[in-house]
Amino acid sequence: MIRQPDPKPEILARRADIVAGLRAILPEAGVIADDLRLKPYETDGLAAYRQPPLAVTLPETTEQVAAILRFCHENGVRIVPRGAGTSLSGGALPLADAVVVGMMRMNRILEVNYPDRYAVVQAGVTNIGITNAVAADGFFYAPDPSSQLACMIGGNVNMNSGGAHCLKYGVTANNLLGLKVVTIDGQVLEIGGTHLDSAGYDWLGFLTGSEGQLVVVTEVTVRILRSAEGARAMLAAFRSNEIAGACVDAIIASGIIPVALEFMDRPAIHACEAFAHAGYPLDAEAMLIIEVEGSTEEQDRLLAQLSDICRNYDPISLKVSGSPEESLAIWKGRKGAFGAIGRISPDYLCMDGTIPTSQLPNVLRRIQEMSDSYGLKVANIFHAGDGNLHPLIMFDANDEASFHAAEQFGADILKLCVEVGGCLTGEHGVGVEKRDLMPVQFRPHELAQQRRLKSAFDPDWLLNPSKVFPLTEAA
Repeated sequence: MIRQPDPKPEILARRADIVAGLRAILPEAGVIADDLRLKPYETDGLAAYRQPPLAVTLPETTEQVAAILRFCHENGVRIVPRGAGTSLSGGALPLADAVVVGMMRMNRILEVNYPDRYAVVQAGVTNIGITNAVAADGFFYAPDPSSQLACMIGGNVNMNSGGAHCLKYGVTANNLLGLKVVTIDGQVLEIGGTHLDSAGYDWLGFLTGSEGQLVVVTEVTVRILRSAEGARAMLAAFRSNEIAGACVDAIIASGIIPVALEFMDRPAIHACEAFAHAGYPLDAEAMLIIEVEGSTEEQDRLLAQLSDICRNYDPISLKVSGSPEESLAIWKGRKGAFGAIGRISPDYLCMDGTIPTSQLPNVLRRIQEMSDSYGLKVANIFHAGDGNLHPLIMFDANDEASFHAAEQFGADILKLCVEVGGCLTGEHGVGVEKRDLMPVQFRPHELAQQRRLKSAFDPDWLLNPSKVFPLTEAA
């Protein structure tokens, strides 16, 4: 089980005064303090861990966020920023003596500039909401995590989220131009701007992916891109995970960069087909979804080349979509994959590690050996093109031994990722889930330097405490 720091008794004793102080900053409806209404905020997407916070605040402006942080800083109160709560690493897990700063009411699109190809949005705008706002004019926002219908852009910045199309377009960090952020003492900073390569230190790169440890993001300036002329997908099914992994490596080695390259193994294929009826081959052990985009001629050429590569690995089936509707059918199961796994296991841990693509066959084989050893089923669904694994470990939450085994299984997978030259996380962040595994990736002096950077922004460690770093007195 993940250990959390003990709450500060002096803060709990002053709860009524702290809530009153917050209500002096926000309208009555902007502060939640009664136990029943706090329940929805006690966990995030890593629902195995729960803790109601001291209070929840729902600001609507950067100025209100600044006032909340200033008040909490002056009173020694911990802060947990929260978007939609879709974090799968416990990134928004509260503490009993912490105030949650919820960004869901900061949901306005402030500016769209098509000539310079950017949009300025508040942190609570959903990922898909940006694309929806510009799609009619032929533009889109590229990063597309599977939770894009719900997840918010501020959370995407904090976790440096990716998605199926990050193979071609990059992750959040590659699609940002500027940020407006608030420091723990209530100062408002503007980082970057509306253009590439701002002067000075790369604060934008430094803050992106910092998991709410350094600042609270309130506004985001993103790049918007022209939509492609069209896109088509293909489906290739294979006799083993290892063969499919080898095919992925061959595709990347060929120099072709598909817009997406997704992997699903047998348990995932069956769950998704039962859920979405997308026509997936049930006799396959592994399946790739490959998408290309461009003109009709470019799509035809790329799909022909990719089909030739796949044929070298003796596929069970090879299906190339002939229309946008057929492509949507291929994607239907993948987009609903995490929910579909609920049909075969009500409880699962969704892991997140990254490996060199050349290691895919080896790592998939090792994961299956671990699955057999632990006696726990695992479904592999992930962004294969950039080696971002998402093994789903199935367990019984009502069986404590099963849960502990799932945790250890997940830790072993992440250690394997580091062992083969990868890293602990690709897009879900460290949060509390991987916090105690950080020494597997980093040496003591490297962690010490990271802690010094944290302390420079947040000397009292009030911002999103107990995340990212193994627990110490400072945390």
